[in-house]
Amino acid sequence: MFISFLGTLPLGTLNIAAMQISVSDGIRPALYFSLGALLVEIFYVRISLVAMDWVTQHKKLFRWLEWVTILIITALAITNFIAAASPETQKNVILSHTIPKFYLGLAMSAVNPAQIPFWFGWSTALFTKKVLQPRNDHYNVYIAGIGLGTFLGNAVFIFGGQLIVTRLNANQGLISWIIGGVFAITAIIMAWRLLRKKNIV
Repeated sequence: MFISFLGTLPLGTLNIAAMQISVSDGIRPALYFSLGALLVEIFYVRISLVAMDWVTQHKKLFRWLEWVTILIITALAITNFIAAASPETQKNVILSHTIPKFYLGLAMSAVNPAQIPFWFGWSTALFTKKVLQPRNDHYNVYIAGIGLGTFLGNAVFIFGGQLIVTRLNANQGLISWIIGGVFAITAIIMAWRLLRKKNIV
């Protein structure tokens, strides 16, 4: 739970998206989004625990998923800049789409493979130290802790987003510029790392 909580705090696609949904659509949709995202993360961790060999043999698949993630982040950045530049457009057309936020969280998390090497590395370290044992009861408690930590980390952004809006007197344009900038920088960094053939952890 602690590792997952801290791993969720650095700015990333999912926590910034959760914050923006909180700002534009409210806390409940943002919580649904986070729930969908963390269910996919839990699924990925469970698969990686029982199929570590398969994960290590399919690096090309994860490389393609990373490019898909970069495209999504770029689209999010562009739509935020459009929303910031157009006073009549107050919401991000992707994140505020009519699709239920739970399914949006599932979809965005599913194409974000960065969590797989992150948990692959931590799981390997915990196996080596014999903190984590290859047993179902260990796996279940481990995954429950990961899910709770991710949810708590996203909650910081969800409720923090509401606080930021209050402090900025609900200046949606400024918030869109800031969030768009974060998405743009994230996309550039991810693309640069991929082009240099470095794994994103």
